[in-house]
Amino acid sequence: MARRTGRRPGNPDTREAILDAARTAFAERGFDAASIRGIATAAGVDPALVHHYFGTKEQLFRATVNVPLDPAELLPGVLAGGTDGVGERLVRTFLKVWDSPAGAGAVALLRSATNNEWTARLMREFLVTQVLRRVLDHLDIPPAELPLRGSLVATQMIGLAMMRYVIRLEPVASADPETLVRAIGPTVQRYFTGDLG
Repeated sequence: MARRTGRRPGNPDTREAILDAARTAFAERGFDAASIRGIATAAGVDPALVHHYFGTKEQLFRATVNVPLDPAELLPGVLAGGTDGVGERLVRTFLKVWDSPAGAGAVALLRSATNNEWTARLMREFLVTQVLRRVLDHLDIPPAELPLRGSLVATQMIGLAMMRYVIRLEPVASADPETLVRAIGPTVQRYFTGDLG
């Protein structure tokens, strides 16, 4: 009888228990305060099993919000070229992701976040820790201004997502992405680096 090699199939119940514990931890404590050890304890498993199923804390967090793309892989393109033009590059990347097949999951998450506080917390944590912080940390911005600037950028991006993909307001819903990049990018750039008055 041939011996099977490779990773033993995982138990779906264990994987779901970890995801449930992680969703609760991230929603209640936020990404920074949640720990793999605490999530493992809540799920009744060893921390090594969490790493086995999900890898890093960032990968586990993305699994809880069902994001198929890793912002860490997309954001170097946004940051390439320095501070000038970062607003337009962010809007372009955002539209590229949301207009792709992967965007359907993002739209579902956004719809859910509008009427579910738990989902809204997860989405907020995702935006702050996985996207905005990674961009803002590479810009020369005084630390005291980071929260306001990040929040203003988020209003623009989530507002765009709501109008284009959920409410489907025309002509934004069917506009060519580059038209939106030219119109919205300078506003996002001002929120990142300009005078906020």
